[in-house]
Amino acid sequence: MTPVSNEPNVSNEPVILGVRHHSPACARLVAHKIRSLRPAYVLIEGPADFNDKLEQLSLPHQLPLAVYSFLSSEGGHRASWSPFAEHSPEWQALAVGRETGAQLRFIDLPAWDDAFADVLNRYADVSDETQAERAAAYEDALRRKMAVDSRDALWDKLFEQQDSLELLEQGLATHFEHLRAGDAGSIGNQARERMMARWIAWAMARGEGPVLVVCGGYHAPALQRAWRSEDGASPPALPLPDDAGGTVRFGSYLVPYTFKRLDSFTGYASGMPSPFFYQLAWEEGMQGAGPALLQRVTQRLRNKKLAASTADLIAVHARAEALARLRGHALPARCDWLDALAGSLVKDALDAPLPWTYRGPLRFGTDPILVEIMDVLAGDVAGRLAPGTPQPPLVLAVEAELEARGIKLPADLSLDLLKPADRDKSRVLHRLLLLEIPGIDRRAGPGLALSGERREEWSLRAPLEQRAALIEAAAYGASLEDAARMKLEERLRAAGRANGESRFAQLADALNQAAFAGLAGMSDGILSELEIAVGGEPRFEAFGTALPVLHSLLRHGQSLGMAGAPVLRTVVAAAFDRALWLLEATGPVPAGEFAAHIHGFLALRQVARDALAGDAALPLQVEAGRALAVWQRKLADQRAAPLSRGAALGGLVSLNAGRSAASGEAIAQALALLGEIAPAQVGDALAGMLALARDELVQEAHFVAGLDAMVKALDDIDFVLALPAMRNAFSWLPPQERGLLADAVLAQHNAAHLPRRALTAHFAGADAEDVARAALLEQAALRKLASWGLAA
Repeated sequence: MTPVSNEPNVSNEPVILGVRHHSPACARLVAHKIRSLRPAYVLIEGPADFNDKLEQLSLPHQLPLAVYSFLSSEGGHRASWSPFAEHSPEWQALAVGRETGAQLRFIDLPAWDDAFADVLNRYADVSDETQAERAAAYEDALRRKMAVDSRDALWDKLFEQQDSLELLEQGLATHFEHLRAGDAGSIGNQARERMMARWIAWAMARGEGPVLVVCGGYHAPALQRAWRSEDGASPPALPLPDDAGGTVRFGSYLVPYTFKRLDSFTGYASGMPSPFFYQLAWEEGMQGAGPALLQRVTQRLRNKKLAASTADLIAVHARAEALARLRGHALPARCDWLDALAGSLVKDALDAPLPWTYRGPLRFGTDPILVEIMDVLAGDVAGRLAPGTPQPPLVLAVEAELEARGIKLPADLSLDLLKPADRDKSRVLHRLLLLEIPGIDRRAGPGLALSGERREEWSLRAPLEQRAALIEAAAYGASLEDAARMKLEERLRAAGRANGESRFAQLADALNQAAFAGLAGMSDGILSELEIAVGGEPRFEAFGTALPVLHSLLRHGQSLGMAGAPVLRTVVAAAFDRALWLLEATGPVPAGEFAAHIHGFLALRQVARDALAGDAALPLQVEAGRALAVWQRKLADQRAAPLSRGAALGGLVSLNAGRSAASGEAIAQALALLGEIAPAQVGDALAGMLALARDELVQEAHFVAGLDAMVKALDDIDFVLALPAMRNAFSWLPPQERGLLADAVLAQHNAAHLPRRALTAHFAGADAEDVARAALLEQAALRKLASWGLAA
């Protein structure tokens, strides 16, 4: 630890300043230290791959901004942000170091290094769970000893109100030494600290003057000890990701940032809460930050029609001063102002804890006044990049795509998907949707790419965060098509590993989005992964809805560019195989999934029928004969669910009828199956038959006669048991076909002269099951009366 001095550093020791990211106090210390020490080198925790672009940081940007670093490949996507606000120590190190003529270097590993595998924010220094718990235990013990409510309030008390920069530097060094407590750190942090230590050793070996290091306080104690053991003969080599010349893409770009993203209360993993408050502290000092905050809170509350009288504001000011004196603060701190605001403005009992007593999003039930206060403290400041800031190719590519199609933002578009020009616009907008670009909103349109609906409604805007999102999306590719395809493949991989919801349903939904976006081509790697993912689907019923959609896209998606797409061939063939494998299992149909079970059979029949047709122009790699074999076994298996057996027979009849007329043998087999099943389940078997072979069975007089005879043979009790499932079975027939069946039944009873409605006219409006139960109860009552000698 080196004290603050106005004399140049002539020792053989670097000055290592451990800081808290985005702390105004630390930022002031860094600026003062550089001006007084005038070091030859200022080394800053940041992505070393950005060193050849440091001049970009000197452009006239509007803060906050961030260095966005990424690694993207077929195996996945990784990204990390290094954000800067004006009150960030790292930004002051850059600005004041440039002002004094120091040589500036970022000294941390690039974000594509494995050390950042699970790190979204470079400045989330304590990323390991064990280390975080140890650090939290130390801070909590210190907080309790000092009678402070929260760790953020502890930091303010110890450091943000410290007037002496010399005492501030000493206190920071002591605090971070205890926070680290000699811990070796995670493997990732060890790798990062080795890289930073090598840079320090290199700068010290140059002998050109003092070296000042600005890094997260967690790293400072380790670097203080580690740099001496490193070879400083040459600058550290920049590690490159594997296969840098192949499918891997990586890089770093400046992106606009926002105070909302910096706020620890919205999930930011390090730094200070309430960034707008600390920006005021940077500009006005702690003495001026509170009154400036109170002015803005008052304006917000009154704009929202929330109570904030002059008397209330006087009470806030008086209470903040009193709390500061009570707590031993030289000036009211952030926690004093917040507690004063809550105590003076919130009149009702609280249903949720005060938001500044915990980290993370606001909890349900937070008082509306507190919600607005926290929003003011976070701030609505959004950064802007200076004109001429280098941008990744995707940003310009998207602008060119939109311009070429006459799409200007903001706009409200109504598209006709049957018009080629509008379909082309739709593809571009769906690709932006896949990349989750803000401001691109599809308000209405078909849910399925081949639904036949032709209208789409889009609301297109250009919010401030849109450009940042486009820069970040550049990790996926240089063109809009490539980036959207890579994002889609990432989504497909995630769906293939999903737990809970059907994997296949999620895959089908993603491929439906691919159809909208016109993304037929996929990498070979994702095709093999999709085969594995489909093979992991545990439910036969999951294929019923999604497989026909994908098969239709494969066969008839010419207008979408999806007909014959390899990805669809792969998924349809894998789904066909997996569904048949699952169908082999013996067991009941899951409750509530009878319709889905039948739809699974219908999907298999659709694919098998297509394969039997043998379209040479679009060969489908499935074995239709395997479906017939599986259905034969299912039909013969008396342990199988009646619904499955009936659907299997229906499928066999239907596919065989596609080549020859339904035979009397098939009719006899269907009636025999119905005859061997218990009355309560006979309707289940009938539902499977009618769903898959209604054309072949219902139009056959022999089948209708046999079905009528079977129903007449049921006694009253069995009829009531059979009725619910049989009614469900007939619901698989379209209304016209149900009418034709009714005609056939009337003819069986020589009552063809009666209108169909005569079958139910007497009980019009009544439920058939209720009518049957009532008749059964009536007969039971008559029998009871007869036993008592009271029969009419």
